[in-house]
Amino acid sequence: MKILLAVDGSEHANEALRAVKFLSTDHVVVVHALDVPEPAYPTMVPEVAKELYREIERSMRADGERLLDRTVSLLPFHTGPVKKVLEVGSPAEVILTTAERENIDLIVMGARGLGPVKERLFGSVSHRILTAASCSKLIVPGPVKTIQQVLLPLRSSFDTENAIRFLQLNPLRQSVELTLLSVLPSVSPSWGTAALAAESLQARERENAHVFLQHAANQLERLGYSTRCQVLIGTPVELILDQAQKLRADLILMGSRGRQGVLRLVLGSVSHAVLHRTPCPVLVVT
Repeated sequence: MKILLAVDGSEHANEALRAVKFLSTDHVVVVHALDVPEPAYPTMVPEVAKELYREIERSMRADGERLLDRTVSLLPFHTGPVKKVLEVGSPAEVILTTAERENIDLIVMGARGLGPVKERLFGSVSHRILTAASCSKLIVPGPVKTIQQVLLPLRSSFDTENAIRFLQLNPLRQSVELTLLSVLPSVSPSWGTAALAAESLQARERENAHVFLQHAANQLERLGYSTRCQVLIGTPVELILDQAQKLRADLILMGSRGRQGVLRLVLGSVSHAVLHRTPCPVLVVT
């Protein structure tokens, strides 16, 4: 598996670096973007402004090279060949273009942002990567001590296919237990024959969900994974987070299907909503 590790010297990025030891990799691309600020003095002579810009870039480039060297020195030995990328540009665009150019399987980065509301309206690096990257993404919000308990919410065969395709890469170095979760909406009229019909419908949907999860579990077990299945009734985001806490999940692995375009940026999707509140890393497969 080929991964891109995005670094910026922050503690969030350091946690992402530490998480690499739990991943099975055969090639790592370490990326640092130089977001060089333009001189903020409109009356400055253009030649002076250009020289000031070049001086700032030279200083930031030297710092960036030291950061990349330090990051490479801290990577675990099993990661295979390492390539360093240092480019001028916005962090999100440098990461996206590098991932595309290098045929990356997984982007690993820290979860820096502006908070749920501002991040959705104005964007952050992690939010931009989640929305635009064509490969899978691992967002690390804090320290990762191990990856053994993995929560895998599934909503459709599309989610299942993506998860299986990714897990076929054997991306995790430790043996893990996958908890497959399906969340069904509540249908509960409170009176008369409608209540009986709703109860019957809910029972059928629960049975169908169990069959769906068991089919996915059978495929994953053939790949060597240990699985268990769970069907719950309620709100997806709340139940995913609740189960992650109850299971003491080390990782939430989920798909990125949801609202598209402007609606997705402003209102979010299940994966985005979970990421804003999760205590553990979220791996979004595409």
